Parts: sequence; structure tokens; C-alpha cells
Amino acid sequence: MLNALVSETGPMNGRKPLEGRSAIVTGSTSGIGLGIAQALARAGAAVMLNGFGNPADIETLRSSLADDNDIDVAYDSADMSSRDAILMMVERAAARFGQVDIVINNAGIQHVAPIGKFPAEKWDAIMAINLSAAFHLVQATFDAMCTRGYGRIINVASAHGLIASPFKSAYVAAKHGLVGFTKAIALEGAEFGVTSNAICPGYVWTPLVEHQIDDQATSNNIARDAVIRDVFLKNQPTKRFATVEEMGALSVFLCGDLAASMTGAAIPVDGGWTAH
Repeated sequence: MLNALVSETGPMNGRKPLEGRSAIVTGSTSGIGLGIAQALARAGAAVMLNGFGNPADIETLRSSLADDNDIDVAYDSADMSSRDAILMMVERAAARFGQVDIVINNAGIQHVAPIGKFPAEKWDAIMAINLSAAFHLVQATFDAMCTRGYGRIINVASAHGLIASPFKSAYVAAKHGLVGFTKAIALEGAEFGVTSNAICPGYVWTPLVEHQIDDQATSNNIARDAVIRDVFLKNQPTKRFATVEEMGALSVFLCGDLAASMTGAAIPVDGGWTAH
């Protein structure tokens, strides 16, 4: 179905569906964020990358993304736990691209521990990066989107924005908050051509997840396939990982004209996990 949706928003009269648009994608130097940034770039949008990593590797990524898609791609190392850094990133993006049309709030961190032993500093950090950063970035771009009559805000939440799991209290709380924030933005932007939606992935195949699988297999002395089946995909009825390409395709659709009436939605991409 996603392929059909994307094809409908594909090149028309030689013009890419997001040509002339510009986006900030947080946490986009790897994983889901990178997959979304790549999809937006292929659709013609200029992209501001953000995240951590080796500077040389990031520059290679930035330049190849620009060259392969014939678009402007920038990088900003803004610390998403810092409001001032976020505001400066928005200023740099607006100066470079002329405006910011699309905001993808993807940056996030995780910590797993029982509530009684959950470090307060970890709670604060997760709230700052997973939730407050989205508020600061949206606040800095929202009014201008409304004035222009177009804006697309996508918050990458999680299946944990819809349901809970033990030992992930801060992450679950932040992602539930992100879904609620998504709905509030949608209501405020509805009359001005600004949409706001949350993507709620289950487990997605990324280098980080692959590394976690190997670590668990080694530390627990069990087969890698058993870790995938009995731990990671236990709650996903499809028994397969979602892909970053799926997240990217959905994001491109949500940013296009055919998704103008889709707003305030929390969209599971979780292989049926939250259908239980």
C-alpha cells in the first residue's frame, strides 16, 4: 500500500513531490532518521541533517546525499537537550534554505531499569531529548509555517507511545507525551495548512538493533535467531522487523499534498504489535 501511496506523490511533469521544500530531521545520521532524510531527499526536499558521529563520516554522508539527489543538504550538530542549540539550528536552516517547511522529530535515547532504580538524571535526559526537544523545534518553526499556509510536522514516537512495557518508564512516558503533543499541534495548525502526525514504529532493523541482538546473544549464551524470535519480535505478529525504508516512504506521503487531511494521527508501523 505504501508503494501505491508514494507512486501517487511521485514525480509529475518532471517535478519531484517535495521539490522546493526544506526539512530538518533530528537524529538523522543513522537509523530511522537517516532513512527518513534519504527518502525526503529523493523526493526533492532540501535537508538539514542532525545527530552525532564521526565528522568525516557525516561529511561523506552529507555530500553523497546532496550529489545523488541534486539538492542542498546541510548538517548541524545541535545538542537536542539544549533549547538554545535547537533555536540556533533553526536559524541556520532558515538562513540556508530560506525557510523550514518540514520538521521531523526523530532524535531519542533510551534507558531500561525498574522504577525504583531508575536514575533521575536518565529520566531528565530522556524527557529532554525525546519530548522537550520536539516542543522547542516545533515552537521555533510553527508560526512561520502557518503564515505560509503549509507545514508538515512528523514526530517519530514508538509503539511505546500507544502501549507500555515494564522497565521503560521514562521512554514510555515521553513517547505517550509526544503522541499527545502531536494531537495538540494538529488542532492548532488545522486551519493553516499545517499537519502534525506521529509515526509509531515497533522494532525497526537498524545497525543499533543489530548490535543489540548480538550483545544479547553473547551475554545470555543463546542463539541469535532465538534472540530475534523470543525477545525482539515476540510482540510483532508479522515476525519481521520494520525497515527504515518503510518509515521514509510513509514520511514522504505524509509530507505530500495527498496527505493534507491526515493530521493528529498516531500511525502504528509495528507489524500488528499494538493490535493485540
